[in-house]
Amino acid sequence: MGYIREQIQVIKERDPAIKSTAEVFLYPSFYALLFHKVGHYLYKKKWYFLARLLSQLARGLTGIEIHPGATIGKGLFIDHGMGVVIGETCEIGDNVTIYHGVTLGGTGKDHGKRHPTIGNNVMISTGAKVLGPFKVGDNSRIAANAVVLQEIPEDCTVVGIPGKIVRIAGQRVNPCSQLDQVKMPDPIQMEMCKMRQNVDALQDKIQVLEDTIVELHKLKDEKCKEAALKTHQCTEPNCPNKEACETYRQ
Repeated sequence: MGYIREQIQVIKERDPAIKSTAEVFLYPSFYALLFHKVGHYLYKKKWYFLARLLSQLARGLTGIEIHPGATIGKGLFIDHGMGVVIGETCEIGDNVTIYHGVTLGGTGKDHGKRHPTIGNNVMISTGAKVLGPFKVGDNSRIAANAVVLQEIPEDCTVVGIPGKIVRIAGQRVNPCSQLDQVKMPDPIQMEMCKMRQNVDALQDKIQVLEDTIVELHKLKDEKCKEAALKTHQCTEPNCPNKEACETYRQ
């Protein structure tokens, strides 16, 4: 009963959409974690078939597949949950938040530790894939649809394919308390901004060169006119430049 009360409290704290305690019993993550609790106990007792049977029943009921061998800490919240896959050797710390479509998987058929270890207070956003036997540090955030293939230090924000660290917090924070999947840095946009700045700088230089060329052409035209006047023979009696011509010839 203590575990059930804990799960009810976690869901009520993490999901702003919940209006009453009764709604907790409609959440697929509630049942997926209850099934896993029993399945993990059977797995440790080496009753592997029964453990896998429970996990597959939970998968069919909730759309969340948690291998009974996975180790899960306190306060895990799987929001919506459809399509979540958690591998056999995965280890999840306390107060972790996972959104739908997340995979905590391996990268091959190796035996032993082949799934990630997720630290405390980590948020893994919609559609993210964390693949391999490495650790995601405490208080880190993984953005939607990121593909993480290497270890992530504590207090980091990771985005992109493959996942890149775009922020290391100066102070420790609990990302799960923010539940913000939108206001995250975009490394592609950052690179585009740098390219735009470079293009603007090049355009300014090109404009300076064009202005210089125009001035040089004007200067050349003036010198050409001056040379023409010096050599001009005023054979026309009504030449409008007659005085200037005479002056330059002298």
